[in-house]
Amino acid sequence: MPGPHSNRPAAKPKNAGKTLSRVMKYMFAYKLQLAAVTAAIIVSSAANVAGTYFLKPIINQYIVPYIGSNNPDMTGFISMIGILAAVYALGVAATYAYNRLMLNISTGTLYKLRTDLFTHMESLPIKYFDTHTHGELMSRYTNDIDTLREMISHGIPNLLSSVLTVTGIFAMMIVLSPVLTVLVVLVLILMLFVMKKIGGLSAKYFRKQQKEIGRVNGYIEEMIEGQKVVKVFSHEETVKSNFEKMNDELCHAATNAHTFAGILMPIIGNLSYALYSLTATAGAIMSIYGYIDIGTIASFLQYTRTFTQPLNQISQQMNSILTALAGAERIFEVLDEKPEVDEGIVELVYARENEKGELEETESIPESGHGGSLTRMEA
Repeated sequence: MPGPHSNRPAAKPKNAGKTLSRVMKYMFAYKLQLAAVTAAIIVSSAANVAGTYFLKPIINQYIVPYIGSNNPDMTGFISMIGILAAVYALGVAATYAYNRLMLNISTGTLYKLRTDLFTHMESLPIKYFDTHTHGELMSRYTNDIDTLREMISHGIPNLLSSVLTVTGIFAMMIVLSPVLTVLVVLVLILMLFVMKKIGGLSAKYFRKQQKEIGRVNGYIEEMIEGQKVVKVFSHEETVKSNFEKMNDELCHAATNAHTFAGILMPIIGNLSYALYSLTATAGAIMSIYGYIDIGTIASFLQYTRTFTQPLNQISQQMNSILTALAGAERIFEVLDEKPEVDEGIVELVYARENEKGELEETESIPESGHGGSLTRMEA
């Protein structure tokens, strides 16, 4: 999720697969646009990976041979730079295309989901609204819908792009130097271990934070609507005391969640710098002994530098997606509530007593078809 919440670990939903499947059903209304988005993501990732590989021939075939040359022929070098620029330009265009299309898809999907939620809520029995606070229900339309918007418009496409980029970079690293790739994998395992440990510590606090936000919002709205009752019974101190308890629980959950989230990315960032340094050192030693050339080292180092970036993005997008799916579960919980079924056979009509003291309708009302008699209802 872009913004200040992008680095936070998220709690896992109860059934991520089922919830994601239900969200995707709404998104599949835009099949052609989704197909175009997928193609654009593939082109963007391929351009990113291919552009870095061009460093090898540029250095080996042009820069190194031209060192010490008085009149180098720059024709091939300029052509290579032109090709590299075209590749990156294609990647930029593809990135813009899939981001723009995902805005259309996310807006339409959430429009349909919000409409279904409101329509279904109108069919629920009064009992449901008596057992759920207004603030809790409103959070479905605000907090939960907003997290879904981020997941659909940014989380899913960025996750797919990062996965494809990581896969392509890893394949090119193996092609360039299997030995240096093993070093990268070892440090990567350490990074994943750290991410799992710290992410696990903060996961429960983010889930609790979402829950406490709903409780606090619901309590505030109930108390505002019931201010007259609160004041009549001099209940102000009790209300403030209850609010302080809820607010303290929310503050505690949010503080712990953001504390662990705040230390995660600096640790991962420092490990990525350490990986770059180790790779450069190992590459230099191999180059001295003739096992690798300068162009390969340059390309591999650039791949090493960019390799951890999509990995970080995968972690971030997975967190935002899991947070969104947890919110989507709350939305689908409402949609799964059984609507109130009208099984009544009583029809209210205007009536009056005739001369015989019998009730008779005063207006022409369609017959109910139940053969019932008129019964006086006391006000």
